[in-house]
Amino acid sequence: MKLVLLASLSVLMAQATAAPIAMEDQSQLKVAPASSTPTFVPPAEHELPDNAYGKMVRDGYALFVDTKRLAPNYVGNGLNCSNCHLDQGRLAHSAPLWGAYPMYPAYRKKNDKVNTFAERIQGCFQFSMNGKPPAADSPEITALSVYAYWLASKAPLGVEPAGRGYPEVAQPAAGYNIKRGGEVFQAHCAVCHGPQGEGQKVAADYVMPPLWGKDSYNWGAGMHRINTAASFIKHNMPLGKPGSLSDQQAWDVAAYINSHERPQDPRLVDGSIEQTRVKFHANDGVNLYGQKVDGVLIGQGTGK
Repeated sequence: MKLVLLASLSVLMAQATAAPIAMEDQSQLKVAPASSTPTFVPPAEHELPDNAYGKMVRDGYALFVDTKRLAPNYVGNGLNCSNCHLDQGRLAHSAPLWGAYPMYPAYRKKNDKVNTFAERIQGCFQFSMNGKPPAADSPEITALSVYAYWLASKAPLGVEPAGRGYPEVAQPAAGYNIKRGGEVFQAHCAVCHGPQGEGQKVAADYVMPPLWGKDSYNWGAGMHRINTAASFIKHNMPLGKPGSLSDQQAWDVAAYINSHERPQDPRLVDGSIEQTRVKFHANDGVNLYGQKVDGVLIGQGTGK
């Protein structure tokens, strides 16, 4: 038996030497095109058992949709998880949790390491929520992980499902136009997000998220990439009318939104925007961090 195992290991090592694994190709984080019809249906609330597991799922759900209020020590802006993952993390083409949980652990180019799902959530708190990441074994990370697990509990592991992530919208041949994006914003977005991207509040709580400024996502968040924001916008916005904007409009308005200041990238290198741009943004999709727009340096931040 020992000889057979050693022989098998030798074969595997030879195969690995002959065909080295390309980490990015094996990242498990690719997104199916929008043409792929989503078929997965996450479980309904009435299917939850009336026990400790069901309670934990409900706790995770509450935290997901009311993150700012229920996790104030970890959220530094005015956003909730459900602002980017629509319909309580259920909606296809809106980075649904059922499409994310089964793909981890996975290599991410952003931090050049294999991430657990808990570490992926921590990144959301640090960047999208402009806050402090809870510990991996904290009640908050545990509840959110259990909620995601439940939504994905009938999904196959490691299989790229249709509807996962934000399907890519290729950059138009003409590129993007920030001025034209401002016109798209005022015509289609300002009614919900405010004419200055400030969002809408009821009392102290946002009911429509701010898109720039101190209460929005920071310069390290994935949504600061124009290509990522364009994909989200194309497939999900305006709310209730997904797909109504052209690819060009989606790119233009994404560029307009991300030409405005927001909290600084928490990875700021030695206080230098340029060093931070070179290290983290030069090869991170299409973005404006560290560049000048109308003579103004973008990426100076707004503070928390």
